[in-house]
Amino acid sequence: MSSFRNSLWRGLKIAALAGLVALAPGLAEAGMLSKGGFGSRGSRTFSPPPATNTAPTQAAPIQRSVTPPPTQQQQPGFGQSAPRPGMATPSFGRSFMGGLAGGLIGAGLFGLLTGHGFFGGMGGFASLIGFLLQIALLAFLARMAYAWWLQRNGAIAGLGGRPGAAPFSFSQPFGFGGGAASARPRPQPLQLSPQDFPAFERLLGATQDAYSREDTDALNRFATPEMVGYFNEELSERRQKGVVNRISGVKLLQGDLSEAWSEGRDEYATVAMRFALVDVVEDRATGRIVEGDPNHPTQVAQVWTFRRPAGAPPDAWKLSALQQTA
Repeated sequence: MSSFRNSLWRGLKIAALAGLVALAPGLAEAGMLSKGGFGSRGSRTFSPPPATNTAPTQAAPIQRSVTPPPTQQQQPGFGQSAPRPGMATPSFGRSFMGGLAGGLIGAGLFGLLTGHGFFGGMGGFASLIGFLLQIALLAFLARMAYAWWLQRNGAIAGLGGRPGAAPFSFSQPFGFGGGAASARPRPQPLQLSPQDFPAFERLLGATQDAYSREDTDALNRFATPEMVGYFNEELSERRQKGVVNRISGVKLLQGDLSEAWSEGRDEYATVAMRFALVDVVEDRATGRIVEGDPNHPTQVAQVWTFRRPAGAPPDAWKLSALQQTA
């Protein structure tokens, strides 16, 4: 009995400890957007940025973005599934025989219900065969005419009159409703100037400072509206919990360019940065430290993507995506 009580007590302690561990992240989490990836990187939003010396591991994938994910091509057509290998596609002859058998069974059942027996006599059976053959012939002719009509209209209207072209092609992605999706501008490599990199460092400190002060106006100067929306959501959650995230002493330790490109009217630059900062969470009412150490800076490695209008000066860069690293 004593052994059973000891085992039960150990089980309760383990369960309580597990509950505290599970609840711990919900109590306070330091750092702005401290998990996953957020924002937009143009057509490369859902492609991992190249690794660098500063961030040698793959950055966290973008989990929240206003950029729609790339649609998968439908093969062979929208809402259709291709035949599995090794399975023969039903031919017209097989479909016709199945329809004929179904017609005979249906007619037989009708005769059985009306009292004429399952076959209803040889005369009725022969007339039924002739009737079904006429229906089959009409269906065959209608199908051939419909296929000819599709091919003719597809060649004239949908395919620009190209001879020998198929009436439908699913080699290109289609948007909802069958209309062709508009193509994104093709990204082109972008050569950054020496003045761009100090701008990235300034944005690193300015964005962290504005977030710590909960200054939405300042955040709008340093980040895109999408990112400001994510920051405001996180700040609102902290207010509801009665805490505030205080960030100070931001210092860039190492940084390098992952990729830079132009895309339509915008230019993008993805930069890996490792920096030190003092990051604590305080009770909003009393100022008591809830999480973090105000006397010991911590080091963080993140991947930031900046965006600006094409041809704009370095001070036009704004934070458009943020991804954590392992």
